[in-house]
Amino acid sequence: MSQHRLPLVPVILCGGSGTRLWPLSRANLPKQFLRLRGESSLLQQTLRRSAALSDAPPLLLAQEMTRFIVDDQAKEIGIDHAQIMLEPVQRGTAPAILCAALQMRSQYKEALMLVLPSDHVLEDCDAFIEAVTIARDAASEGYLMGFGIVPDAPETGYGYLQAGAAMGKRTLKIDAFVEKPSRESAEQFILSGQYFWNSGMFLFHCNQLISEMAVHAPHILSACERAVEKLKQDARILHLDANSYAENPNISIDYALMERTDKSAMITLDAGWSDIGSWSSVWESSSQDELGNAIQGDVLSDDCHNCLIQSQGRLVAALGLKDIVIIDTKDALLVMDKQRAQDTRKLVKQLQQKDRNEALAHRQVLRPWGSYDAVVQGQRFQVKLITVKPGGKLSVQMHHHRSEHWIVVSGTARVIDGEKDYLLTENQSTLIDVGIIHSLENPGKIPLELIEVQSGSYLGEDDIVRLHDAYGRA
Repeated sequence: MSQHRLPLVPVILCGGSGTRLWPLSRANLPKQFLRLRGESSLLQQTLRRSAALSDAPPLLLAQEMTRFIVDDQAKEIGIDHAQIMLEPVQRGTAPAILCAALQMRSQYKEALMLVLPSDHVLEDCDAFIEAVTIARDAASEGYLMGFGIVPDAPETGYGYLQAGAAMGKRTLKIDAFVEKPSRESAEQFILSGQYFWNSGMFLFHCNQLISEMAVHAPHILSACERAVEKLKQDARILHLDANSYAENPNISIDYALMERTDKSAMITLDAGWSDIGSWSSVWESSSQDELGNAIQGDVLSDDCHNCLIQSQGRLVAALGLKDIVIIDTKDALLVMDKQRAQDTRKLVKQLQQKDRNEALAHRQVLRPWGSYDAVVQGQRFQVKLITVKPGGKLSVQMHHHRSEHWIVVSGTARVIDGEKDYLLTENQSTLIDVGIIHSLENPGKIPLELIEVQSGSYLGEDDIVRLHDAYGRA
């Protein structure tokens, strides 16, 4: 098989948390699933870029709690045959990428894997395609290829690649990997012309990656081999063995392999790349008005300069501000000096320490069947707006501590209420008593919207006893 006939398979990393973009990005809906730029999410933009190069359906590496979002967003843009490999626990990029390589070897025997984070922006897709095309030669010959971004500023929030000997057109050996530098060091890097931003994108021959991991990280390879050998497949969903996978250390592919092997190389890339890793980078990549403001949503501003202001609902008014970030969501408001954009994670850490739900989920929570929005909550009651997609089914369940009153706003609901099975339409309602086995389904062609009023002594989501679930949830 000639080197250019090796199939190229996109491997998309979907497991990042994106804490620096809180409150828009949260653990259950991190930044790769957000529509920060236009109508497509960052994941969908990544899938479209890779589709222009791929010879096979992509392999998406995701977590259990977001797998339905991953699948839904892929299907929204016409990618119906993607495989989704679930990481049972977070162990960094090295074990995840290695499991993908082992799975790829079992499917294709030989293949190139284009490893891409799902939450980056590339302005020049043609330049990216050209870089991958050039890098295929070196990857086919056994080099482990990174993508070195041509820097345009002494950025201290990125790692750097130090260029070594030239190998061919825009391809260079990597002499060193440098962690996020000081401002002074970053300025020296830029002046030298020998350093490039480490993009976290890679192109590997799957067999070469496995061989190098056998040399430099055999303990990781052993655990990953067991995780893949015991893998359970449910249609396009690949469940890695949890116990075997958990034996891996939490380590990146850079630390585990790229810094140790003599096969590491890079292709230079100048394509308007950004990892959208902070609110300041969101501001930089957004369209701005004549005063440098990037505004989205219901916002009024006067005498504001170089600000990022977003509202998801209510009116936000800003006056006389400079270099300020304002992000207003349904349940949290962030006001921040743009120069402190890297510090948002400190706030998220505080929320986690206080066990606040705002670190985990939005007020509107996505589910495989649709979504719910927790509109109002009191001491013994809660009101939710529930939206069920056509064909969507909530699990067959019961509650020990609460009753639920459902009022249909639009669409048609099929209700199982104990021994009863009936339909509800607009303006009709029903009461589900405590302890009654029940379920809800949308049998219609349009979304079902209903108001749910919960009342009882305990209203937590863990008071759901699932007896059957169409989506395989526990």
